[in-house]
Amino acid sequence: MAGHVVIWALLPVGVYLLAAVWHRRFKQYAHFPQLKPSFVWGHMKTIHEFTVKNDDRPDLHIDWILRDMVKAAGNPSVLLVDTRPASYAMAVISSHEVAEQLSKATKQYPWSAPKSPTIAELVNLVGPHSILSKQREEWKSMRKQYNPGFAPKHLMTLLPCIIDKTEIFLARLTKLCENRESFPLTDLIISLTFDIIGAVTMGIDFDAQLPDSSKQSEFIRVYDQLVHTFQGRSNMLPWWCYPKLAFKRLRLGKKVDSLLEQMIREKHGGEQPQEKRSVLSLSLQGHDSLDEQLLSQTIDQVKTFLFAGHDTTSILLAWAFYFLHRHPNAHKALVAELDALFGPESGGSFEMMKRKLLSPGGDELLNNMAYTTAIIKETLRLCPPAGTARMTPPGSNFVVHTPEGQDLCLDGMILYNCATIIQRDPQVFGDTADEFMPERWLGDNSGIMSSSNDGDSIIEEGRRFPASAWRPFERGPRNCIGQDLATIEARVIIAFVARKYTFSKVGLGELERDEKGAFVVEPTGKYRLKGKEVYNTQQITAKPVDGMLMTVTKK
Repeated sequence: MAGHVVIWALLPVGVYLLAAVWHRRFKQYAHFPQLKPSFVWGHMKTIHEFTVKNDDRPDLHIDWILRDMVKAAGNPSVLLVDTRPASYAMAVISSHEVAEQLSKATKQYPWSAPKSPTIAELVNLVGPHSILSKQREEWKSMRKQYNPGFAPKHLMTLLPCIIDKTEIFLARLTKLCENRESFPLTDLIISLTFDIIGAVTMGIDFDAQLPDSSKQSEFIRVYDQLVHTFQGRSNMLPWWCYPKLAFKRLRLGKKVDSLLEQMIREKHGGEQPQEKRSVLSLSLQGHDSLDEQLLSQTIDQVKTFLFAGHDTTSILLAWAFYFLHRHPNAHKALVAELDALFGPESGGSFEMMKRKLLSPGGDELLNNMAYTTAIIKETLRLCPPAGTARMTPPGSNFVVHTPEGQDLCLDGMILYNCATIIQRDPQVFGDTADEFMPERWLGDNSGIMSSSNDGDSIIEEGRRFPASAWRPFERGPRNCIGQDLATIEARVIIAFVARKYTFSKVGLGELERDEKGAFVVEPTGKYRLKGKEVYNTQQITAKPVDGMLMTVTKK
């Protein structure tokens, strides 16, 4: 009898909960474009179904799953993807016009829509005090603090360091030419870009390019282990779904903090004049002593810039060399530009190119690399390392207007500007939206440096495409502080490598050869694939699935 009483007492509660779930799942966002959700799983089941369709690529980056979902829904500018209760409801933005409304400065949000709280999932990697997670005035103050370290004129003073680190990279390539073994190009470039960002961030030589990993510093080894814990799609689910992995990240994160603390204490007060604009020096500027709060904040900023500064540039370069391998006409045009700038007599000579770059006018040489820049822009268009996630609090009444004529309030949702979809929009880039065509950027004066990517310019003269349709460094006030460094690095490294070495893909993305061993050319001018295309997987950012496995030969 008592049991019946309890059941009848709980029945209204059960009915209320079912009604609440029904409302949240089917009514709350019913006006949003979306695929049919499951009552229990929302769109998590849909994501799984689209993942299964790519069973030959089970680790395919989530951007491509979302792209398929957007297509299946009729290509709306905003697609609802409901992953509750595992996470928040998400608005996938596939239109550059809507994306711009999130990233631009407004009266409501002077520094663009707030960053998503999901950044906390990277707390072990970048720390709780990272500039990435800061909002409003606190973010503005920190951005102002670090801007001098990434000013273009200052970055040009780092050119000798970038070239010296590139020389080590070239020596490693030469050795690989001799043994003719395949190797993951991404790993090789990560070592190079980590060496460069280490000098920029801390004025420290991490010796990341030492060929024998056992001789590398403990910091490099521990940091690499920490980064590798973020591979796969585990980042899309709460930490309690992977408690063992979460504990490992926590342990490695604390070890990284401890090693950085030791380095920072050693460097404190002893930096050289050329290091005055390093992230470390700028963090400690105006402080004579290191208290625990300052030390903790400094460690987090150093971690943030170390990660962001090496990761995206390495992805850009790995894909750029692959595209040049597959598109001989693009490689030929690049070499012609470098011959014209450095003189055909230099023939890829390291010393001659170095001397010209470090002589007066070297910055003009970099700025005149129009085709090299077009290759960088096109690579980042097709293979952006990451998008951006924002979230406006419930009750903010943050409304976007879509090209379809809808006004959508996006409060309380993850707002994901999916660059992979936005930058392959056929309405902007035409029938060749999925093709590698650097020439499309020649004559486009929007550029890739921060001054032309801040979202404030309304000058359209000299642009072939809407400025908002190209956003690998995102746009608006919170655009990437390190984009100028990445651009300078990429130009320098491509210039030194392109005329001296030839890469050949192994495995996925390998090219077909004829009976004489020559690559087979398609009518479009690119080389034909032998098997399946290489693709990106999710490793915090989007990285080639096999590390861009290559062989290399000298020309």
